[in-house]
Amino acid sequence: MSDVPLLRMQGIRKAFSGVTVLEDVDFELRAGETHALLGGNGAGKSTLMKILEGVYTLDAGHVELEGEPIELGSPQSARAHGIAMIFQEFSLVPTLTVAQNIYLTREARTRAGMIDDGALERRAAELLSELGVEIDPGVMVSRLSRASWQLVEIAKALSVNARILIMDEPTASLARSEVQTLYAIIDRLKQRGITIVYITHRLEEVMAVSDRVTVLRDGRLVGTHATSELDMDKLIELIIGRAVETLQWNERSVDRSGTPLLELRGVSTKTGLRDVSLEVHAGEILGLAGLMGSGRSELARAVFGIDAIDSGQILVRGEPVRIRRPGDAIEHGIVLVPEDRRAQGLVMDHSVQRNLTLTLLRRLARRGLIDDGEGRQISEYYAEQLGIRARSLGTPVRRLSGGNQQKVVVAKWLATEPDILVLDEPTVGVDIGAKAEIIELVRGLADEGKAIIAISSELAEVLALADRILVLRDGTVDRSLERTEISDEPELHRLVQEAAA
Repeated sequence: MSDVPLLRMQGIRKAFSGVTVLEDVDFELRAGETHALLGGNGAGKSTLMKILEGVYTLDAGHVELEGEPIELGSPQSARAHGIAMIFQEFSLVPTLTVAQNIYLTREARTRAGMIDDGALERRAAELLSELGVEIDPGVMVSRLSRASWQLVEIAKALSVNARILIMDEPTASLARSEVQTLYAIIDRLKQRGITIVYITHRLEEVMAVSDRVTVLRDGRLVGTHATSELDMDKLIELIIGRAVETLQWNERSVDRSGTPLLELRGVSTKTGLRDVSLEVHAGEILGLAGLMGSGRSELARAVFGIDAIDSGQILVRGEPVRIRRPGDAIEHGIVLVPEDRRAQGLVMDHSVQRNLTLTLLRRLARRGLIDDGEGRQISEYYAEQLGIRARSLGTPVRRLSGGNQQKVVVAKWLATEPDILVLDEPTVGVDIGAKAEIIELVRGLADEGKAIIAISSELAEVLALADRILVLRDGTVDRSLERTEISDEPELHRLVQEAAA
């Protein structure tokens, strides 16, 4: 690997409406490396990469490619210089084929000017073969798995001869086995001399896949380090500026002598649950572990009344209850913080206050009008309790960081004063600092006597939170374990794999 930078960004500055978001940032890339770009929500990562991708123009500084100054005033200009970005939100058109998506707006045409689908599919097949990917170029994208969508996005970027490929949270929707496939693709790309910029909040991936790490904090460069010189604790300290011990498990005392707050007896659903039984007591955090498709989210949806129960019972405080819709669950003190906060948990264009009070509209109604004064008092209380950082309660929630958006979702449901919380991927897509705050919040809720079901694909998070862990497989409970019975993450990973075998 050459020591001469493939790309150099120096003295980069960017401000929006007078607010500086990047100040004197330097960033270098070498040919054929995987370079992790890290930082908390709002650190400036996305802004820096959007400058590199030509979406934003810089206010100060300059960019060099192989020692020559370049201008990146548009995405077209960036592509012409071999720079492509794969965003967390996929850009594929589901109703088009794989080949049509890869070469969208750059289609091969016949002499008559018609799109030549045969030529497109041949070129796409060659490209996918180079990546070692077995995907039919003629199949509709809507029929592919999310993992395959990611691979098609990579192929699409490479079809414009990208030399620098920016990946934004590339594993957000992938199962563990699919992550390994992505790693293999990245290795192939590096062997071809392609440079990867890897943006993620999952620090274990940084340690596994990156050669170097650059950390930003509050719009400034903290430093660039070889990954081999870092461990997880040092990486966390670089990102948030202090050591964090929140991901360490602290044994808690849970009284299970009384009636469970929530109990499922032999619950089955058409969505895949089969004879599921479980108990959660007041003050207990029950962790659910299992591979994608094991039934974790399906269980959450059934408890909250989104999916109908075919057989079995749900009991609250020992009494059978009928939960046919989310409104029934809320009446019985059950709430769900969903996996996809943007699509299922928030109205992105509404303000922080409007989102916080969405679940309280009946309570706030006065003769057909909403009492904004009471709504503001409630919102101020929960914003302070959860440490929601926003310019004001009137700020659109889309302008908040991922961690603060997640806190708004949690606050919205806490305002209903629930006794039972089901948390589906409560820290997905948030930085390590916000993750620490959310984990502390969940522990505090349990200490107040609430019963909590915590679902996470990050086994380290399950181990940090749970007092007891259920391992799910094909919609059933494979085993129930006290947290004290599991020594570390590799052991839990082995148990999950054994359950899936």
